[in-house]
Amino acid sequence: MERKPFDEMLERIRQIDIPETFDLVVAIANGGIIPAALINQRLGCEFHLLKINLRDAMQNKLYDKPKLLAEIDFDFKGKKILLVDDRVKTGTTLEFAKTLLSEAATVKTLSANGPADYCLYNETCFRFPWLV
Repeated sequence: MERKPFDEMLERIRQIDIPETFDLVVAIANGGIIPAALINQRLGCEFHLLKINLRDAMQNKLYDKPKLLAEIDFDFKGKKILLVDDRVKTGTTLEFAKTLLSEAATVKTLSANGPADYCLYNETCFRFPWLV
């Protein structure tokens, strides 16, 4: 029986080794919302959105650098954060987010695809199973 992409993604979320504990899971909206929600099901942390944008849905750059689209409305100072995005290409958005969250005790990153502290996949051509 062929394994479906979403089932495989869920299995990777269940199996990924995350030895650290976190106070917050923070999703980079919009792309990071689904993987962050799934990983948060496992970790059971406080969950928040960081509304940043750099690229459109087709991965074309919208701006020269990432833009904060809404004020940060949660307390992160001194907290241990797992910052989640869907796709990491250059790391520009993650680095911008880490700068915004610089008063946190720790910021570790997780990506559905691409280089991060924790990543589910690191493939050149990757189709997210939740895209319709």
